[in-house]
Amino acid sequence: MMVNLKVKKIDEAAILPEYAHEGDAGLDLFSIEEKIIKAGESALIRTGIQMELPRDTEAQVRPRSGLALKHSITVLNTPGTIDEGYRGEVKIILINHGKEDFKVEKSMKIAQMVIKPVLRVKVEEVEELSDTDRGQGGFGSSGLKK
Repeated sequence: MMVNLKVKKIDEAAILPEYAHEGDAGLDLFSIEEKIIKAGESALIRTGIQMELPRDTEAQVRPRSGLALKHSITVLNTPGTIDEGYRGEVKIILINHGKEDFKVEKSMKIAQMVIKPVLRVKVEEVEELSDTDRGQGGFGSSGLKK
């Protein structure tokens, strides 16, 4: 299914989000600034774009695998959610988990963005929930062998 994503450049250095290959799930997002992210620190990186998401969607911002593998750079709040009603500049929180400083350069691919449908729910308070095999087991409970 193809829908339109309206994007506005708010900086002349901005690059529109784009798919690197046909069939890719994520659109690449690009930096419009140079910034050093010191080892163990995070930084907010500008993209120079604003957008209008299609109705009943969200944009999920995710790390780029190459930056993660080669430089230990990832998106801090992954997946970051951009809500349908947000119209401000898209900015990416990157964190440097590496041992060396990392330089973000202008026009560098810094993250990827996946547009996803959002299911609306009506919250209903109940006294009881249905039973399942899993029950309240979590945090590694499925990895235990008896």
